[in-house]
Amino acid sequence: MSAKEPGPKPEHKEELLDEALDESFPASDPASLVQPEGGISGPEDALQTGDALIIVDVQNDFCPGGSLPIENGDAVVPVLNRWIDRARRLGVPIYASRDWHPKDHLSFKPQGGQWPVHCVQGTDGAAFHPDLILPPEAEVVTKGDRTDRDQYSAFDSTGLAEALRGRGVKRVFVGGLAEDVCVRATALDAVGAGLKTHLITGATKPVTPEGGKAALKEMNDAGVVID
Repeated sequence: MSAKEPGPKPEHKEELLDEALDESFPASDPASLVQPEGGISGPEDALQTGDALIIVDVQNDFCPGGSLPIENGDAVVPVLNRWIDRARRLGVPIYASRDWHPKDHLSFKPQGGQWPVHCVQGTDGAAFHPDLILPPEAEVVTKGDRTDRDQYSAFDSTGLAEALRGRGVKRVFVGGLAEDVCVRATALDAVGAGLKTHLITGATKPVTPEGGKAALKEMNDAGVVID
């Protein structure tokens, strides 16, 4: 809208917002007040000492052009970069998880699994998205490297819970890919570890809209704060 064009009247703006929310989230949806890009306040007001930022699997294979692309998956990168910048300024620890699969991982379709081959150790597809600005002090959490089972959660046999406890972390903010798979599992395990857990909704995308909606409900029901 240009500066010369008159904007809608205040009451009309409220009607438009209500219509948009109704279309995106039915009234029965417990996540109906989800806010974009990390909630109303954003990282500048949200992050505090005693928090941690958990970035889940923002890897090339999960972004457009990858072997298992999430629609608009790369759109999470600028949002997460804002959170990373704020975390660095406050000294809030940053953890970035990655799928790090052996080439014949049991989750791959050729081995009878449900997923295309993705995030194979040492490949470009397993690398973090090139525009994700991870600082040197960010800790990489490797998962999906077991040969006996898959690991969706960044907490699954990775030592992340112990690391957070060791740093006195009480609250975590979670974003990344995909909302209805590894982000969901990570957020649920964070709650299970006794951490106050926030989902940065503007910093995550689902495999499918239906899966994302179901994941939001499950996380909300489990006590995850949907920002």
